[in-house]
Amino acid sequence: MLQYPDIDPVALSVGPLTVHWYGITYLVAFSVGWWLAKHRASKAGSGWNPDEIGDAVFYIVIGVIAGGKLGSLLFYQTELLFTQPLQALNPFSPYGFRGMSFHGGFLGVLAAFWLYARHTNRSFFQVADFFAPAFPIGLGAGRIGNFINGELYGRITDVPWGMVFPHAGPEPRHPNQLYQFFCEGVILFIVVWVFSSKPRPARAVSGVFVISYGIYRFFIEFVRQPDADLGFVAFNWLTMGQVLSFPMILVGLYLLYSAYNAKPANGLKK
Repeated sequence: MLQYPDIDPVALSVGPLTVHWYGITYLVAFSVGWWLAKHRASKAGSGWNPDEIGDAVFYIVIGVIAGGKLGSLLFYQTELLFTQPLQALNPFSPYGFRGMSFHGGFLGVLAAFWLYARHTNRSFFQVADFFAPAFPIGLGAGRIGNFINGELYGRITDVPWGMVFPHAGPEPRHPNQLYQFFCEGVILFIVVWVFSSKPRPARAVSGVFVISYGIYRFFIEFVRQPDADLGFVAFNWLTMGQVLSFPMILVGLYLLYSAYNAKPANGLKK
């Protein structure tokens, strides 16, 4: 059994100002993602100007935060949303920043892509395919924040690397946050970045990102502790994370199929 490091979630506190490590991980995520996108934009033939990346990142930040919070309330804290809507939606209440949902943030980012595409007269997938390779870095950073907070831990286990998490009882559990950091932040980044390093048809890069995350998240849920507010949603094993990830697998398959089987205007297959 490994010892869980007792890290104070508060990184810095000066008077009324309190800075949490979780917030710092978001700052790191957006900063590194911005840098990676500018690196991609600087390549010849990218179709992007490095100077316009900042505007796109602004749209993405709003999409992540708004979508992540609303998704958490809609998918995982529905009772709170309907019983105490003003408290749930008030960012300064005790519930204000309780939980961020990946799937909600993902939908928020899709909305941000659509708005930015309209603003710059690009297609939706011109934007999505360009930014998708940078997103795993943000996902991985967020999981480090979850680990520091001692939240989103795994199920009880007897593996040698099990950890006893604060407020999770005396039994060792899977360090699920580290699994997700490695898969979302490292493996997924390598897969999507390498795949996007060569010219690909529209929708292909987005398809690889969506299907890879969907498959990984579906299976990691078998060792992740179900959310306390929901538990299992069906069959005594199906979690909300799996319910939300399965459509991603189907959408990813469709995007890949349509990307490589698209027909030009003359009706002939590419």
